[in-house]
Amino acid sequence: MILCFSAQITYHIKIMATDLENKMETMIGAKALMKALEKEGVKEVFGLPGGANLPMYDEFARCDIRHILTRHEQSAAHMADGFGRVSRKPGVCFATSGPGATNILTGIATAQADSAPMVAVTGQVPVAMIGRDAFQESDIIGMANPVVKYAFQPRDAKEIPEVVRKGFFIAETGRPGPVLIDIPKDVQQNEAEMVFPDEFKIRGYHPWTDPDMVNIEKAITMLLSAEKPVILAGGGTIISSAFAELQALAELLMIPVVTTFKGKGAFPENHPLALGPIGMHGHAEANKIMTEADCVLAIGTRFSDRSVGTFEEFEKRLKIIHMDVDPAEIGKNQTTSVAVVGDVRASLRIMVKMLMQKAVKQTEENIWIKHVKETKTYWQENLKLHPGEMGAAKILRKLRELLPHQSIVTTEVGQHQMWASLFFDVIQPGTFFSSTGLGTMGWGFPAAIGAKVAKPDVAVVDIAGDGSFAMTENSLATAVLEDIPVIVFVLNNFTLGMVAQWQRTFYDRRMIGVDQGKYCPDYVKLAESYGAQGIRAESMDELDRAIKSALSSDVATVIDIPIDPEEDVLPFVAPGTSLGDMVLPS
Repeated sequence: MILCFSAQITYHIKIMATDLENKMETMIGAKALMKALEKEGVKEVFGLPGGANLPMYDEFARCDIRHILTRHEQSAAHMADGFGRVSRKPGVCFATSGPGATNILTGIATAQADSAPMVAVTGQVPVAMIGRDAFQESDIIGMANPVVKYAFQPRDAKEIPEVVRKGFFIAETGRPGPVLIDIPKDVQQNEAEMVFPDEFKIRGYHPWTDPDMVNIEKAITMLLSAEKPVILAGGGTIISSAFAELQALAELLMIPVVTTFKGKGAFPENHPLALGPIGMHGHAEANKIMTEADCVLAIGTRFSDRSVGTFEEFEKRLKIIHMDVDPAEIGKNQTTSVAVVGDVRASLRIMVKMLMQKAVKQTEENIWIKHVKETKTYWQENLKLHPGEMGAAKILRKLRELLPHQSIVTTEVGQHQMWASLFFDVIQPGTFFSSTGLGTMGWGFPAAIGAKVAKPDVAVVDIAGDGSFAMTENSLATAVLEDIPVIVFVLNNFTLGMVAQWQRTFYDRRMIGVDQGKYCPDYVKLAESYGAQGIRAESMDELDRAIKSALSSDVATVIDIPIDPEEDVLPFVAPGTSLGDMVLPS
């Protein structure tokens, strides 16, 4: 068996089965794969068949796992990604060798950038043909190494049960991420005596999860001595489901909460202490308060340049307490005064408990909180919005008004994504997901399908733009044929809006390569051609009816909403500038 690691992981892993006396079963590798997946609780697999993974697909006829056919392998990976983010368990996608395997790389890289649990299983040419430029051969292990948490290529059928156990464990423990299992075709076909151990140990792989008690105490001291503290909640807060702990801490100490964009939804955005996301397209009040703070408790964030602007300027006046499960993130982008390495939910729970034991509770509104509230009120009342009836803010606030709070929202990538950051409030924590680290256009719709499979009883909406939706719109076939009734909410400006905004702002309006063509395609007709519901909403009354119709529909719905192609996303922090240098609407 070949074991291949990403640049971030250099552990040597060896499984130690504790129940080797289990009865062995003779079966082919493909059957062992399916049985191993069933033992991991897998109920659905997203994928596409091909020559090199046909033995795996033949086993779907003899197992209880549901196969969901996609129209492209990239979408299969995005569906598995969306499933994993919502369920907190690895989503599984299948692809064949060669172009099938390379097609899922973008989806794998997206999951790696956003710490989403995933297991991708690819077919490969027979062992004897590897390295001989066989038909549809690709070195997917070598290609994937930089964008996976771990990669396997079993060379003997009997290794498959162990590989699957290890793959799932690695994908979902510590900082989650994608795992690749590449199985040569003959390994799928060969018979072997299989052992499916119930217990195992992985030597050398030790996810860092236990709370750091000493540094939690130091963090508490620093927070209590700060005059202008802020909590910055990142995506790790959502991954660890630390919602109640975060809210308890903020309320206990009366500390305002900002988030990264990936952390949007870690804290209820209708809460009095919530200021919303910071960053390039963050809330004006959040950016303003962040520039005035003297101490920040940063939870599960990697301090992306899109969130903090220039690294040097961000930390100039700040003491930073960095809480993260991944020690590699500590000090990578920002100088840290106190590092609390471990599971952030457990760490926050300990922090709250210590504060309660100290009988620390802020009951009176202090000068800092009063200023925070005044700043929030000012920007909410004075930020200029698009004057038309169908401006982005009004559209997204209408969606928020009608959408149940427990609904799951994904986004595509572009202007609509940033408008969602600004104008769509997340009320129930852990219900908002987007491609942030890699910024993958086309992610939102297939991810919404995966999310709906994970939680079929709640409404799932993809906030989209016409450019991003066009990249994976063929997943409408999957949504319709597999009875997965998601909603696609298309803010359609007939252009690649974010690129166009940059061309207007930085390139003297030289508009090159952004015109999508008016109604090319017509998304209403496109949806109907797949058997989905298509609705165009050109007024607020039509939008109201369209959202209600979509929520009651038992088929996928595309709501096409024409908007002004000249509308920009503002506020805006230009690259290379600080959060205090916001460009505001005039």
